[in-house]
Amino acid sequence: MRFRFGILCALAMLANLAPAAAAQGTVMNWTIDTEKRQALVFAPKPGALEIKHPLVFAFHGHGGNMQAAAQGMHIQNLWPEAIVVYPQGLPIPTKVDPQGLYPGWQNEAGQKGDRDLKLFDAMLSTMRQQYSVDDTRIYSTGFSNGAGFTYLMWSARGKVIAAIGECAGRLFPSDHPTEPRAVLAIAGQADTTNPFPLQQQSIETDRQIDGATGPGQACGQYCTFYPSTTLTPVKTYIHPGGHVYPQWAPAAIVEFFKAHKHP
Repeated sequence: MRFRFGILCALAMLANLAPAAAAQGTVMNWTIDTEKRQALVFAPKPGALEIKHPLVFAFHGHGGNMQAAAQGMHIQNLWPEAIVVYPQGLPIPTKVDPQGLYPGWQNEAGQKGDRDLKLFDAMLSTMRQQYSVDDTRIYSTGFSNGAGFTYLMWSARGKVIAAIGECAGRLFPSDHPTEPRAVLAIAGQADTTNPFPLQQQSIETDRQIDGATGPGQACGQYCTFYPSTTLTPVKTYIHPGGHVYPQWAPAAIVEFFKAHKHP
């Protein structure tokens, strides 16, 4: 019951962040190893397709869905020049949902036959076929379990991804990114769902991989910027809250993505 209440609270939180107009977009379909997969896609107006566009993949948390993510994250409103893809997860077991009753994402390579990594590959192929994609500006972002998958994307698809922006997630021990990539990490000090100390460990790993081990520079409320010798900095927002997706998170993520191309 506690888990279901947490899921409902998470969905309500995303709904409260929704812009006045409901998310629309275009639902696209794929079949991955006989399973039907979907994503809600927002693309610039057809007249703008002659130029190359950034591409953002945004992954909901465990128990979420693509419509609520599109409304809560609303990256398409903040960055209308970008192609924004909100994929839909499938039921999968997690620590808080051992029976796998709610939709989410794999967090480790090989889990569920890599069905979500295969989905990413299929989505990326379709986006490149249907739109003019800037291959130097392909990004991944996510909340909670979706943030964990974003970390896995860095590890397993690091040559493709330009930068990641994760909120309330962590890097699992079996995932080992090797490609330096710019990272934005948002974490709550009171988070017990993805315990804050584990998120801190992930951030320290991020800094090591990205050559961002020097002193951090204050960059606003909750914000610290760690410059990188490989031009792949780490930027953190450490807030006092719990396992939440802050209202200011989408704007911070879009600003970070706009500043970082594929190194």
